[in-house]
Amino acid sequence: MKEHVSESVAVRTVDLTRSFGSFVAVDRVSIDVPHGEVFGLLGANGAGKTTTIRMLCGLLAPSSGHAWVAGFDVVRESERVKSVIGYMSQRFSLYDDLTVEENLDFYGGIYGLHRRQLRSRKGELMELLGLTPHRAKLARTIPLGWKQRLALCCATLHRPKVLFLDEPTAGVDPISRRSFWNLVYELAEQGTTVFVTTHYMDEAEYCNRLAIMHEGRVVACDSPAALKSRFALPTVEEVFVRLVERQFGLSNSRPGEDQPRA
Repeated sequence: MKEHVSESVAVRTVDLTRSFGSFVAVDRVSIDVPHGEVFGLLGANGAGKTTTIRMLCGLLAPSSGHAWVAGFDVVRESERVKSVIGYMSQRFSLYDDLTVEENLDFYGGIYGLHRRQLRSRKGELMELLGLTPHRAKLARTIPLGWKQRLALCCATLHRPKVLFLDEPTAGVDPISRRSFWNLVYELAEQGTTVFVTTHYMDEAEYCNRLAIMHEGRVVACDSPAALKSRFALPTVEEVFVRLVERQFGLSNSRPGEDQPRA
């Protein structure tokens, strides 16, 4: 399928689907994410969030449908996709026996940064993320919240156009989670599009827009404020519960009523 992807769109999916045998993990997901947006994918464990993000990163081929990231087709141009994104997985890919700075040097080498580029960018990010005082510490000795910051630093060394964060704050205390989101906002203000998956309802409120997933399907997509207004409910959590309760009754609604395209 050839489709013109607007330069204003950082991520587009059209009927993106992934099956494992008879099990449909992601079911015809269609979303558009503009450049510079903090876009959230909210759902319980098993909703299809990680499968979606892995397809968008070129790590898993779709069973059907299409997706583009930064204008590149995730199937036909997967290597080009990988060159313009940052990816922070649920499990931090850090080397425990390397120091904070050595981890950054290692990832800088992977991304092909020249020595001067790496030195400048490393210093800039360590200062932004508060890692400078910890630069000589072994990664295994720093608390989980600081490991999270280091993983974010590693994922953004090469100034990616789109940053994918898969459950980045799982297991982290609420104060550290809020601090992490402040850093995400700063990256977005610098022009990075951030695509984040989460099952924390309070984190969903931080996103510019939000797609709610249930059993592989996007059942609603809008800003948190618009979703709350639409359902006349005070929190995203209550909206989520309402949608999940109605999921198996969608056929009784008007077509598309609960599944607007992003």
